[in-house]
Amino acid sequence: MNPHNLFSSLTEFNLGNGARGQMYSLPALEAAGVGKISRLPVSIRIVLEAILRHCDGKKVTEQHIRELANWQPNGKRTEEIPFIVARILLQDFTGVPLLADLAAMRSATAKAGKNPKLIEPLVPVDMVVDHSVQVDVFNQPDALQQNMQLEFIRNRERYQFLKWGMQAFDTFKVVPPGIGIVHQVNLEYLARGVMEKDGVYYPDTLVGTDSHTTMINGLGIVAWGVGGIEAEAGMLGQPVYFLTPDVVGVNLKGKIREGVTATDVVLTITEMLRRAKVVSKFVEFFGEGAAALSLPDRATIANMAPEYGATMGFFPVDEATCAYYAATGRSAEQVATIRNYFQAQGLFGIPAAGDCDYSEVLELDLGSVVPSVAGPRRPQDRIELGHVKSKFAELFAKPVSEGGYGKEAAALTQRVPYDSATLGHGDVVIAAITSCTNTSNPSVMLAAGLLAKKAVAKGLTVPAHVKTSLGPGSRVVTEYLKEAGLLDALGDVGFKLVGYGCTTCIGNSGPLPAAIESAIVGNDLVATSVLSGNRNFEARVHQNVKANFLMSPPLVVAYALAGTMNKDLGTEPIGTGKDGQAVYLKDIWPSLEEVAAVMGTATNPDTYRAMYADFTANNPLWAAVPAPVGSVYEWDNASTYIQQPPFFDGAAGDSGVIHGARALAVFGDSVTTDHISPAGAIKPSSPAGRFLQEHGVDKADFNSYGARRGNHEVMMRGTFANVRIKNLMLPGSEGGITRHQPDGEEMAIYDAAMRYQVAATPLMIFAGEEYGTGSSRDWAAKGTRLLGVKAVVAKSFERIHRANLVGMGVLPCQFKDGMGADTLQLDGSETFDLLGLENGITPQQDVQLIIHRTNGTTDTATVKLRIDTPIEVDYYQSGGILPFVLAQLLGS
Repeated sequence: MNPHNLFSSLTEFNLGNGARGQMYSLPALEAAGVGKISRLPVSIRIVLEAILRHCDGKKVTEQHIRELANWQPNGKRTEEIPFIVARILLQDFTGVPLLADLAAMRSATAKAGKNPKLIEPLVPVDMVVDHSVQVDVFNQPDALQQNMQLEFIRNRERYQFLKWGMQAFDTFKVVPPGIGIVHQVNLEYLARGVMEKDGVYYPDTLVGTDSHTTMINGLGIVAWGVGGIEAEAGMLGQPVYFLTPDVVGVNLKGKIREGVTATDVVLTITEMLRRAKVVSKFVEFFGEGAAALSLPDRATIANMAPEYGATMGFFPVDEATCAYYAATGRSAEQVATIRNYFQAQGLFGIPAAGDCDYSEVLELDLGSVVPSVAGPRRPQDRIELGHVKSKFAELFAKPVSEGGYGKEAAALTQRVPYDSATLGHGDVVIAAITSCTNTSNPSVMLAAGLLAKKAVAKGLTVPAHVKTSLGPGSRVVTEYLKEAGLLDALGDVGFKLVGYGCTTCIGNSGPLPAAIESAIVGNDLVATSVLSGNRNFEARVHQNVKANFLMSPPLVVAYALAGTMNKDLGTEPIGTGKDGQAVYLKDIWPSLEEVAAVMGTATNPDTYRAMYADFTANNPLWAAVPAPVGSVYEWDNASTYIQQPPFFDGAAGDSGVIHGARALAVFGDSVTTDHISPAGAIKPSSPAGRFLQEHGVDKADFNSYGARRGNHEVMMRGTFANVRIKNLMLPGSEGGITRHQPDGEEMAIYDAAMRYQVAATPLMIFAGEEYGTGSSRDWAAKGTRLLGVKAVVAKSFERIHRANLVGMGVLPCQFKDGMGADTLQLDGSETFDLLGLENGITPQQDVQLIIHRTNGTTDTATVKLRIDTPIEVDYYQSGGILPFVLAQLLGS
């Protein structure tokens, strides 16, 4: 397609190698009088460039350009942006079901008598296999090899399917297991900064099927997480549609002080921005504090945008960005092109205060940040390090109804025997250096190694009840730790390498030693985990570990040495040294100067080039996986891993009018996608566990829900199966159970849903604030749809899950302020109608929830329809985004 020259915006710039390239110039657009573009937030300008470049008069029009070029900081948000991204990023838990959907679309296309190659990604697609390795073996020299061997045995069928996808789709590439975590691999290798097609250069942009895709915002790349269904539409040529956002500017001042890490900063920002209610907004960092941050520190802060609720946590491109590209092995020519492109666009440099117009400006003095952890259930619940002991004691005795553990205060010090030792409440049973959030940041990884080295020198050891693990986000980390002489020190205190992947942070912490797990379960102990991750939701890390704390890698090592959360690490000794003297945290905490002295080991471009040169070399397990061939997948009906998804059966979409619905569940606040669709272990007694056993799968071979996402039969049975989810229809209960109506029988949510389906009874879910927070888990919406749920009514929704519900043909509705299932006194015995859509759907219109109570009375509540944009109306009325896209492709 020949490039257009709308507004005379197609200009040239110096590539930095003596040649010139074309670009769509934002300064030229401003010079044409389209808008005061130079005052716009940098993130908005990058989206504007994509809209200008893709303007075709059909999907993207001149009106779209003018609307965004004249973005108003506090304008009414009704315009829909058709954003076409440069590439798509996947991880395997979400990528395998996405590939299954694409394979099913090819099957449907072939069945319709069309060329199955009609279903073909139009942009580059990279999948990084990082979510499948589990910490089965730990604190052993060959733990990495043993864990990878188990991973390949468990996931052979999934990996064969991925290899089929690699040969079936032209632009589908896979980074195999054992390389690293998707976001760290993206940061260190996949990110291009500037891309080129047909001589036109443009910013690297993407969406990813993992909520922490935002980590790449630290490199000045516009990106965010979406559900797999939205990513599929994007890769098949559909724009990613979203409402014009508010942009919150965060002015960072000062600098990080001695003893404080980037982890402490991001936990403070997460708490601050969650309170500021930045859900579905862009956050853009500016000011001298932002400019002074290292690139890895920026990436750590950007990574946790989902935890603070924002669509993005964006840092513009500057010289630190270019230095990072160079340090991680990108060529001098590529770095020069990136620098020259952003300079030519007027986008280079971190803005100073007053340079850009923002919807709201918040401030944080980095010098005010203190050492912190977050927990025990949510990332935004920050606790200053000096208050951890007292806060845990407070929560221990607090009633369950108030967010506590409901124990007698005196029980906190009680110990129970296991093997030849004892275990108590608050004991750390899992300590994991894990997650892209922190393992991508050399400063905190080197600090962990230095702390471990000092601890070894003092003679400190980790108690036997602590399961320790080191799961870096790339092989580069082990190389620089080795070069700095710190890898062995970490191993000496139990933090031996267990795998290159998400491990504990995604819930792949593996089994605890049997005696310890038996002591925890048998005595209902409030055991704890400490991890350098980004998520600590209930039952995510381990089903039987109730309290989970996020913290920096050096603090993970410190708490592993202490062995308990019942110590104040600021005033009490961590342990006793080999000289009989008490050892305090301050005795082994590394200084900024000590970290700086070894930082050079992490900035060697040759190391990065060597580690990313060849993914198949020295990877015999991947090479041994057979690769099926053909453009249409041959489904195996006997498979318990991969089944043809039922989303392309030609069923029409709903009108949205609902009569005679029942409540499948009534939930409170902060129900996460982990609650809705767990990723971790499958209980043998659960509907999914029973299904697998009925199909000949031994309990030892269950694997996880995340690994089974290619099979809808397992996943629909796992929906709402989290062992910690609380359905208020059964007060005081935990786990995926409900009360079937009208008989009142208590049963598994899946079993009740199937009974309702037989009776053709539509279902609804009711919930509180922040429904669907957490991972960009499309199975949380797919499973909801397959259970027969027609609408979810909540006080508020997290951004991605709301979009996923619409994308699966489920109505999201929002209670008006001050209203909820609690104020309406819903107990699940009622029947419901949803009226107001009889004459069509208007985005964000009001609809009426009619409540028929068992005493014969009827109440009406007005709720807001959270179908937010016109394209979402089309998706919903087509039965979801995937049938909509398939119909478009077949029609063309």
